[in-house]
Amino acid sequence: MKQINTLLTRTNSHNSIVFNMILWSCSFVILLFLFSGNSAPSKIDYIYTSSFIFTLIIPISLNLYLLIPKFLKKEKYILFCVFFITNLFLFVQINTWFFNLVVTSFFKDYFFISYHNPLEIYFIFSIFFILSALIKLAEDWISLNRHENKTLKTQNQLIENQLYYLKGQINPHFLFNSLNVLYSLAIDKKHQITDAILQLSDILRYVIYDIDAGKISVEKEIELLKNYIEFEKNRHIKNSTIKFDYSIDEDLEIYPMLLLPLLENSFKHGLKSGVKNPFIDIQLKTKNQNLNFTIINNYKEIINPDSDNNKGIGLKNIQKNLAIVYLDKHQFSIEEKENIFTVNLKINL
Repeated sequence: MKQINTLLTRTNSHNSIVFNMILWSCSFVILLFLFSGNSAPSKIDYIYTSSFIFTLIIPISLNLYLLIPKFLKKEKYILFCVFFITNLFLFVQINTWFFNLVVTSFFKDYFFISYHNPLEIYFIFSIFFILSALIKLAEDWISLNRHENKTLKTQNQLIENQLYYLKGQINPHFLFNSLNVLYSLAIDKKHQITDAILQLSDILRYVIYDIDAGKISVEKEIELLKNYIEFEKNRHIKNSTIKFDYSIDEDLEIYPMLLLPLLENSFKHGLKSGVKNPFIDIQLKTKNQNLNFTIINNYKEIINPDSDNNKGIGLKNIQKNLAIVYLDKHQFSIEEKENIFTVNLKINL
């Protein structure tokens, strides 16, 4: 909203010199040929047209630079109409007075008789008032549209840069943990290492190729979570229970790498915290274009300031990511109660 208000302010800061030069040059040509009729313009036509233009400049400038920005653009329509009509009637009368007293005094060699009756002068003034206002509003609209497009491009670029930065924080961290798993399996010479390498390759294929896509199917995100769970099971945490229930009622798409960090967080600070009989309960449901993702895990309280800070940074990065791609379209809640950690994410897809 603040940016839009800035744009509206910018539309009033047009190049007034260029605008008025073009406006009054065109107006002079139009009025000159209008007043001269079918004959070629004579000297008296130039004098009359210049004098008539002089009586138009002040009221139209008041209309363009005072009445429109102060009343019309602020939706004070009644006040705008009152001042618009007052301005019109006042300067039509000034036009008549100007020709009767001023012009005839300066140009005594010419006998000025008004080319138009009062009704025609009202008509000419009204046409110029309306056309000049429409031209100014059209210029403002073009300027506003141009600034909005520029702002949207800048915002999109900013979002892409922020997402790239946040994804860059997630991927090295995940890869480091994965190499630790393979390393421990290799030391113990366990046959599960071949399965673990295949699972990791599927995860990395997702991270390398799918993460750059604008959106991916929820099914692919589920496959990523399943591969990650199976990969983490290679650590053989004793007495651990991992449940992943999911149901999808329609083909939906989601931004990549939004759900995996939440799952990774539950393993890191829950399953691997040393808690007795660790468990992770994961539920993913989609219905009516809404995704509901919940993770519940137990954990052991660890007095380690560095660990708490890392956990906080991870969740903050997730919240930043969500705020960028699903602004005002998501609900993210965290609950800690009796060593049970619950994360719930709802997204309107």
